[in-house]
Amino acid sequence: MQQSYIAIDIETTGLDVKRDRITEIGAIRVENGAESAQFHTLVNPHRMLEPRIVKLTGITDEMLTGAPDVGEVIGELVAFCRDLPLLGHHILFDYRFLKQAAINQRLTFEKNGIDTLTICRRMMPKEEKKNLENACAYFGVPREQAHRALGDARDAHRLFLRLCAAAKPEDEEAFLPRPLTCRVKREQPATKRQKEGLRYLLKYHKIELPVQIDDLSRSEVSRYVDRIILHYGRIPEEVVRRGE
Repeated sequence: MQQSYIAIDIETTGLDVKRDRITEIGAIRVENGAESAQFHTLVNPHRMLEPRIVKLTGITDEMLTGAPDVGEVIGELVAFCRDLPLLGHHILFDYRFLKQAAINQRLTFEKNGIDTLTICRRMMPKEEKKNLENACAYFGVPREQAHRALGDARDAHRLFLRLCAAAKPEDEEAFLPRPLTCRVKREQPATKRQKEGLRYLLKYHKIELPVQIDDLSRSEVSRYVDRIILHYGRIPEEVVRRGE
């Protein structure tokens, strides 16, 4: 079985890599089966957290104030990972967000991965839920800090060790690192004209967005503008001409 890898987990504002942002990154470097180093940071998503996210993770807006932007820490994480495969529970989810952050900083982040969720689907009864919480309970892995990045990364590592111990020869293939494949494009910062247009639209309709407009990408501004026009309508031409 693989003895060296990076057990990794992130917390985010939601599930959509195109709309949501990372709020926390936790990683454990495992070498020859033992933990050798860890990486942890909160990340400022430049937007307000939804109550359901605060309830789930315990991370609050106040905790993220003053935290670094993901662009400031992704290079350090890439270096921390070295050439080791990534390990996590539904690892492709975490990898999509991390690869997007790396691409945005013009960093290469092509990795192989081991997915404990895939292994659990093979080794657990069909009727059992396969999320990290239930998988840990099923294999007797005590959890220390659920739904926090570093805690979940360490739990995935410990779960992997239990899975290795319980594996049969025919399960060995599921434990091999495989290329992680996802397509992401570098996001372009929103232009000054785009941001002014969005602010004008928000002012006219008397809307407040729970995001920092200066941090938005071009595609994000376009999506917000489209959504506002769909629900509230366009600004009348005569108002635009008067510059109100």
